[in-house]
Order: sequence, then C-alpha cells, then structure tokens
Amino acid sequence: EFILLGLSDTRELQVLFFIFFFLAYAMVLLGNLLIIVTVRTDPKLSSPMYFLLCNLSFIDICCTSVTAPRMLVDLVSQRKAIAFEDCIAQLFFLHFVGASEMFLLTVMAYDRYTAICKPLHYTAIMSRQVCWVLVAACWAGGFLHSIVQTLLTIQLPFCGPNTIDSYFCDVPPVIRLACTDIYVTEWLMASNSGLISLVCFLVLVTSYTFILVTIRVRFTEGHWKALSTCASHVMVVTLFFVPCIFIYLRPFSTFPSDKHICVIYTVFSPVMNPLIYTLRNNKVKASMWKLWKRCK
Repeated sequence: EFILLGLSDTRELQVLFFIFFFLAYAMVLLGNLLIIVTVRTDPKLSSPMYFLLCNLSFIDICCTSVTAPRMLVDLVSQRKAIAFEDCIAQLFFLHFVGASEMFLLTVMAYDRYTAICKPLHYTAIMSRQVCWVLVAACWAGGFLHSIVQTLLTIQLPFCGPNTIDSYFCDVPPVIRLACTDIYVTEWLMASNSGLISLVCFLVLVTSYTFILVTIRVRFTEGHWKALSTCASHVMVVTLFFVPCIFIYLRPFSTFPSDKHICVIYTVFSPVMNPLIYTLRNNKVKASMWKLWKRCK
C-alpha cells in the first residue's frame, strides 16, 4: 500500500480543504449534469458545438470523480493509505479521462475553426457522424495513452518507501518510489504525457490564431459572437493545459508545489467549465431557464 500525505497535515487546514473541495465537487457534478440535461432536452442545442460541450461535461465529471472522493475521505481520515491496486486503478482512469479531455478540447477548437473560417462547408465537415467518430477517437486515444502509462508503472519493482507527497496517485510521484533506475522509464513517460499535452496545446494555439486572422479580415456580428465563445474556450484550455505541461513535460523530479498545481486541472478546470459555458452563452442560459420553468 501507499500513504498519501495530502495537501496539508494541519488539522485546521484539512477541515477548510474538506469544505472547499466538497463544495467544488458538488459544483462540478451539479453544473456539468445541468449542462448535459439541458443539451439533451433542447432540440435547439443540436449543433456540433453543443454536442461536444455535452461530452466535455461528462468527461469533467469523470475526471474529478477519479480524485475528489478519495481526497475528501482522506481529509477526514487519520491514516491516508491506499492499496497498490487502487492506486494503479486511480492512475489509469486519471490518465484515461485526462488525455481524452485533451483530445476533445482540440476537437472543439477545430469545430470553432471550421465554423468561423469555413462557414459554408461547416455542416458538411462537422456532420453528426463525423462528431461521433471524433469523440470515439478521443476516448480511444485516451485509453491508448493511459494503458501505456499504466503498463510502464506496474512493471517497476516497489520495495522501499511508500509515501506519496500528493493527494492522489499519479505517474510522477509513484514511479519515484520504485526500487530501480527509472531514467529510461521517466523519459518514456514524459515523452508520452508531456508531448501529448504540448502538441494538443500547439494545435489549439494554431487554430485560434487562424480564427483571429479570419475575424480581423471579415468582421461581422456573427464573428463577434464566435470570438466570445472562443474566448471562454481559451480560458478552459489555459487552466487545463499549462499545469499539465509543467507537470509532465520534464523529468519526474517532484517539487513541493506540484500537488497544489495539480488541483488546478483536477478540480478548478472542471468547476470553471459549467460557469464559463453557461454564463457566457445566452442560448444555453435561455434553454436552462426553459428547463427550470418546465420542472417547476
């Protein structure tokens, strides 16, 4: 088994963290479930953008549920132990849904690029069948990435220290506990996770660059609305990708700040998604209001 040190060993801070993260987890569940129900029940929200948004909300729920419940339990427990099998399972599902979200955010950027830069061909390029294929490819890519990370981890011998300076099991802190030279394994994992984060981020930056150039050339009210949507997307991308690139695109030497940085993409980013996509989107807000009146 491994011992998780958590975010703090001070009892007062643990109580504050429990209240804060419990409320954050509740917001993730309620906010993203509300988006899913709203998109699924309103025929007006049938465009590819809202289909992808619905999938993003589902992934955010999965991503936060991998780490948050365990963290909440540990915050009120005296001994924060996790079995080796549970640790590996948490590692696998975290990278599965995390990589799937990276790919999905890239697909969402491509959707916005197509809508703004090629509006006449948008319905043909982003048909419902194409959207399903792209989402399936995101999940398949996430699974492939995660299985590689997991297989590289479980083949390592663990016979020494078992203390993980974090609140969940992740590749960097876990493989540092292996009783063998992990130099090659470190670089294999960094090239896997780190390069995926960096390449997806560069693709996103490129797509937004094309969007900005297009809007500057032919600026209309419709393009302004599209730019507003992209601005909210950029906020999500920044919250999610920058911490991931910092954590994974380097040799896995653990810094004390790493576990606090991980909170950004495991908790804060999923919390921000429903806020950004509902408060900045009049169409979604109107659909939610209709759903509320229908349920009263």
